[in-house]
Amino acid sequence: MPMRLPSPLRPITAGVPARLLPRRVRMRLTVLFGLLFVASGAVLLAITYFLVSRRKGNITIFNQGVGGLPMPDGGRGGMEVLPGQSPPPWAEGVARELREQAVRQHALEMHHLLVQSGIALAMMVGISIVLSWLVAGRIVRPLRTMTSTIRQISARNVHERLDAKGPSDELKDLADTVDGLLGRLQTALDSHKRFVANAAHELRTPLTLEHALLEEALMDDDTDTFRTTFDRLLVISRQQARLLESLLTLSSSERGVEHPEPLDLAALAEDVLLSFETEIDRRGLTLETDIRPTGISGDPALIQRLVANLLDNAIDYNLPAGRVEMATGTDPTGRPFVSVSNSGNDIPPEQVDRLLEPFQRLVRTPDDGHHGLGLSIVRAIVTAHGAELVARARPGGGLVMETYFPGRVPAPPTGIGQHPARKVVARL
Repeated sequence: MPMRLPSPLRPITAGVPARLLPRRVRMRLTVLFGLLFVASGAVLLAITYFLVSRRKGNITIFNQGVGGLPMPDGGRGGMEVLPGQSPPPWAEGVARELREQAVRQHALEMHHLLVQSGIALAMMVGISIVLSWLVAGRIVRPLRTMTSTIRQISARNVHERLDAKGPSDELKDLADTVDGLLGRLQTALDSHKRFVANAAHELRTPLTLEHALLEEALMDDDTDTFRTTFDRLLVISRQQARLLESLLTLSSSERGVEHPEPLDLAALAEDVLLSFETEIDRRGLTLETDIRPTGISGDPALIQRLVANLLDNAIDYNLPAGRVEMATGTDPTGRPFVSVSNSGNDIPPEQVDRLLEPFQRLVRTPDDGHHGLGLSIVRAIVTAHGAELVARARPGGGLVMETYFPGRVPAPPTGIGQHPARKVVARL
């Protein structure tokens, strides 16, 4: 469903058919400003008209003891009303006529005020439309500039930025947000390019070797050579299948977790340990575990793959008769965690972050069956679960990998591999 941007005219134009509304932002802002001016001008005139209409003129007909009465013929003087005397009978009619004349004059003035105010409002409507058009153009001009620049940005020049200047306002915040988005997009594109190049390189080598082995088998009729060649082809095929499975896992884990479930991290760790017992025994490694029950929320398959990759990395890049340590539990802040550390060769601290990138290995060994995707898959799964991955070089050689999950979730009441907290130091 396409995103619908909020319209500044929606509160005013509610109920108006969409086909009748202007489509350009500048026109819509002009209409908005014009309507606001007309509405405010009309309210101002109504208030002014109301206040003026309440003012009544004070009509003085006569003052006793001060002046003479107005005469019936319009003259003045000749007769003075003294205190205690009543005005003559014709004075009441003159006063009534003067009052009616004053009311008519007031009504005429109010009519003139209304007409002149309406003319002034009509003139200002035209002026306000012109001013609104200019102001709206000034407002949308930076948006047009940003739109034009963004349209010119593609995968080839994604490094370009809007680099807006001026005061720190909403438009500059928008430009800075777009620049940040372009920066993240550039990082993602660069990572994607490196990933594709590394994947192509990793796949090209076994394909080339397969082609050479098939040509060799075709030119040689010896049965033993056929068997040896096809055994090597099977090994290469398994390595390619493992690479493709890793790529699929990496791709699926980067999409995030759609349906998280409550899980017992200790039970998952115990189940993974069982599958690695034979390999640990074959290499003569010492395994130390501190498995404490703790609940998390996540995808069980991805969490199991995370623990398996951590153990696989700790076993494969260890020293003969080395040591592997694994722990699950809750840190002092209440966050569930799983930790795997191993002895091994010295790792420069500045190289640890590089090992989390796809197809990155500290030492490349031909035909070792590894493609440098294990820890990158771990990081992708951690990101998908909103967790935190802490990787650091171990004093004396080796690596320490710690994963902290957000919040503690009650563990399921039942489940395979759930055991009470225990600490085991074993030579398998």
